[in-house]
Amino acid sequence: MFSLVQTIGRTTIAVVSELGRMGWFLVYSIYMIVRRPGSPLQILKQIKFIGAKSLFVIFLTAAFTGMVLGLQGYYTLAKFGSEGMLGTAVALSLIRELGPVLTALMVTGRAGSAIAAEIGIMRITEQIDALETMALDPFKYLITPKFIAAMIALPLLCAIFDVVGIYGGWLVGVKLLGVNPGAYFYEMEKSVVWKDVYSGFVKSYSFGVIIAWISCYKGYFATHGAEGVSKATTESVVMTSVLVLVWDYFLTSVLL
Repeated sequence: MFSLVQTIGRTTIAVVSELGRMGWFLVYSIYMIVRRPGSPLQILKQIKFIGAKSLFVIFLTAAFTGMVLGLQGYYTLAKFGSEGMLGTAVALSLIRELGPVLTALMVTGRAGSAIAAEIGIMRITEQIDALETMALDPFKYLITPKFIAAMIALPLLCAIFDVVGIYGGWLVGVKLLGVNPGAYFYEMEKSVVWKDVYSGFVKSYSFGVIIAWISCYKGYFATHGAEGVSKATTESVVMTSVLVLVWDYFLTSVLL
């Protein structure tokens, strides 16, 4: 019994310590964004890496997500004789939920894992220690440009995802299943309001912070050689994906 209590105590202390270190990392990163955000060239480089290089996977995912929504939505609405509401169903599903969440998950898998691996390799090869030895803050050169780039790129990628997904639903609903094109866009325009668009952008912006936060944190504190880097990369993808889904629920409950 005493051994069990010791194990529970050690686990609790370790979890609380980890949460505290993660919180400190986020607060200090935000502080450095305000104080020393890094060079514009580095920020643009990270925007290209996180944003522009994710366009293909975003286009592909958005197109097929919209097509699936159009197909499933049509057969569901047809049971109630409401095929004309297909545009509303596709647009609201994408703008409020699927667009921000799927964009974040795709960027996590493509860019977040690479960020964690890059910083993790710099940690185990002592490049970060070398920066500190030269009195250079690693956050200015490694962390803050990634935070700023993620916060800029995610809302833009989400907007692209929404537009491509809506036209994917239009392709299936109008061209394949014969929904009236006027009704598709008219009902969408009538039903989608600024609050829907605003909530989607708030989610994507916060997801950008989560992706940069967890990916940079796991890479920054990677240990134990190549095995440590692979572990940090895996943990960053899993934790970021879970946090995105959990935070999405809380934001949805607040923004409804």
